[in-house]
Amino acid sequence: MKHIFNKGKDSTKPTLLLLHGTGGNELDLLPIAGRIDDEASVLSVRGNVLENGMPRFFRRLAEGVFDEEDLIFRTKELNEFLDEAAEEYSFDRNNIIAIGYSNGANIAASLLFHYKNALKGAILHHPMVPRKGIDLPDLSDKYVFIAAGTNDPICSPMESNELQSLLEKANANVELHWENKGHQLTIEEVEAAGQWYQKIQSK
Repeated sequence: MKHIFNKGKDSTKPTLLLLHGTGGNELDLLPIAGRIDDEASVLSVRGNVLENGMPRFFRRLAEGVFDEEDLIFRTKELNEFLDEAAEEYSFDRNNIIAIGYSNGANIAASLLFHYKNALKGAILHHPMVPRKGIDLPDLSDKYVFIAAGTNDPICSPMESNELQSLLEKANANVELHWENKGHQLTIEEVEAAGQWYQKIQSK
C-alpha cells in the first residue's frame, strides 16, 4: 500500500496510523498527527480503491452503503500491511493508534470489528458502523475516541451512539465527543482527541 513512514523521536510512544477520508491521500492528516503527539512515529497510508478517481479504503455501493465483501477484503489487506510495516520499520505492532477521518475512520473501526489485536486504540472522526450483526472480538484494554457532529448529514447521531454501544459491549473503553457541526473535521475535535490521547498515555 502506498504510504509514508516518519520515525518519531520516542520509540516508546504509539505509532500513529493515519487513514484519510474519501478523495484524500497520505499527506492529509500529517498536521493532525503533529497535534496529537509530535514525538510519535507516523505511518500514513493511502487507500487502495479509486471511486471516480478519488482514493478510498474500500468500495461502496452508494452514499452510506458499504460493499461488505470489499470491506472485509480491504480490512484484511490493511491488517496484513500493518504486520509487514511493523517488521520493515521496526515499530511495536501491538502499539498502534489509528487516526481516521470519515472513510479512514470506517476502515479503522472495521479493523477493531474484525481483528482483536489490529490496534491498541483509535481516534475516529465521523465514523459509521462498519458492519451490523456480527460478533466483535474482545476489545478489553482497547481505547477508542469517537468525534461526531450533531448535524452530520452522512453519519447520524444515532449511528455514532450505535458504534459506541457496539464497541462498549465488546469491552472497549470509548469516549464519544460531540461538536455542533456537520461532517467536517474541526480543530475543536482534534484538540479534544489530543486531550483524550494524553489521558490514555498516562494509564
